[in-house]
Parts: sequence; structure tokens; C-alpha cells
Amino acid sequence: MTQIAIIMDPVGSIKPYKDSTFAMMLEAQRRQYRIHYITESDLFCQHNTPFAYAREITVRDNTTDWFSLQEVQRLSLTDCDVILMRKDPPFDMEYIMDTYTLDLAAAGGALVVNKPQALRDANEKFFTEFFPEVTPQSMISRNPEILRDAAMELTEAIVKPMDGMGGQSIFKTGKNDKNLNVILETVTANGSRTAMVQQYIPEIAQGDKRILLINGKPVPYALARIPSEEDFRGNLAKGGSGKGVPLSPRDYEICEYVGPRLREMGIVFAGLDVIGDYLTEINVTSPTCIRELDALYELNIASDLFDSIESLLP
Repeated sequence: MTQIAIIMDPVGSIKPYKDSTFAMMLEAQRRQYRIHYITESDLFCQHNTPFAYAREITVRDNTTDWFSLQEVQRLSLTDCDVILMRKDPPFDMEYIMDTYTLDLAAAGGALVVNKPQALRDANEKFFTEFFPEVTPQSMISRNPEILRDAAMELTEAIVKPMDGMGGQSIFKTGKNDKNLNVILETVTANGSRTAMVQQYIPEIAQGDKRILLINGKPVPYALARIPSEEDFRGNLAKGGSGKGVPLSPRDYEICEYVGPRLREMGIVFAGLDVIGDYLTEINVTSPTCIRELDALYELNIASDLFDSIESLLP
């Protein structure tokens, strides 16, 4: 029986109707995998061997009683065939430590999705800088003056921290905004934290598209997250609404440009954020929107993902 470990936020706190990790658990169970549930505080290493205090989990597709857990057991991660790293950001030093543990698991024969080295290398905002042909004008620095100069060149700009998620701490500003200095002081913590100034893309009004890639190949539909009337951000966590859309020729062009690099790095599952003609983020830690797209288009994206995972197993 295939053994899979899933490292995630507390399962009791998720929203199963929209949680992509839960979709993966349902599919793993359908395939009769033995599923081990782990939170990041359960991980540890002893004498060069990665372990976790894990619980086998059974899941049910409903919104009130969606899981059952067995007793805690000490699990050697090298005994797992597959490990899904699905812990949400923040991407901090504790997350880095977890990836070192997963490096040991991979060295012991487990397939870790996504590859620990890639999780460290591919900061979800900075990584777009490696694809300048498909990204908007941007500046990355912790120096507020450098960022201010970049924002002053743009009529409208977005300022965002490098480690956030769900639209957290993102500002819309520009050269005519008297709040620009305080925004930059806030986001950079007075010059001690790296941030990005990025060209504002008016096509956000039509949605910030989340495109899912499985081993470098796109799902043919995206979820366009459309801002509410009260906010410029399309993030669902900030009041945006989701609308399914087929991928455009430009979307496929971006995927063809980015996909091979992701596959080469061992990033089996990724989420691209595309606004208009531009790639704005590459999500590699815990990409979402599986359940929404499944419901809209009668897909089973988790099944496609596991088909790809199984093809990578020895």
C-alpha cells in the first residue's frame, strides 16, 4: 500500500469545501493510500533520520464532520512513498528548517512534493524575476528610497512584502500618493525587510487569474479572482469573487515559458498568478483553487496531480 504523509496546517481549521489540500487527501484515500497527517510542530530529526509524530487520517467530503484521526505514532519519513508539503506561508526560518528535514526524507527515498530545495529557491514573488519576458516592471529592495524612486516612475504601483499570502499587506500607490513614504516605511519595517514595487496592471478589474500547473503543464481553466467594489485586490480572502475562465493564448504562452523551469526544479504543483498579459507571482508552497475549478468544470485536478506523482515514483 502506498504511504503518503501530508504536512499541513491543523486539519480542524480548514474549510473543506474550498481547501486544495483536502481535495488531495480525498483523492489519496480514493486510491487507497495510507494517509499520515502531520503538522510542522510534529517534525523532528534524530541521528540523521527524519521523523514525525503522525496520525493516520480518514476524510469525508462534507462540511461538518470531515475527518477522523487515529492514535499518534512515531513515523520515519523515509518509510513514506510520497510527502506533500502543504504548509501555508509565512515562509520563515521555521519553514526553512522543515525543508531541511524533508531533504533528509528525500535522500532516504521519499518523493517530496514540491522538492525542498525548490521551496527554498523559489520565493513566490522574487522568482518572477527569472522570467522578465512575461512579468511587469518591478523593483525589489529593503531600502525605502530605492523603492520610492521606482514607485515615482509609475503613475500607479503595487507595494507588497515578499512573504505574505492572501493579499496581506498589499498597497496600491504611486507618484501622486502622499502616503507613499509611510507605506514604504511600513512594508519594509523602516528598511529592515525586503519588499517589491510592481507596476499596477489595470486589467485586475477583469480578475487575477490563478493558473494551476502539474509538472509544468497547465490545467486548461483558471479561476479569475475579481476584486470587490470596496477593494483593489482580487484575493478571495479579501472579498474577491471567483469566476472560471478558459486559458487564453497568452496564458498558454506564459505557461510554456515558465513550465519547463518548474519541472526541472522538481516543482510538481504550482499556481501562477496572471493579470492581463503579465505573470505576477509563482505559488509553490500551497497553491489553491482546486476545489473551485473542479466544481465549475467537473474536473478532478487532484487525480491529475496524483497521476503525475505516481509517474515519478520508482
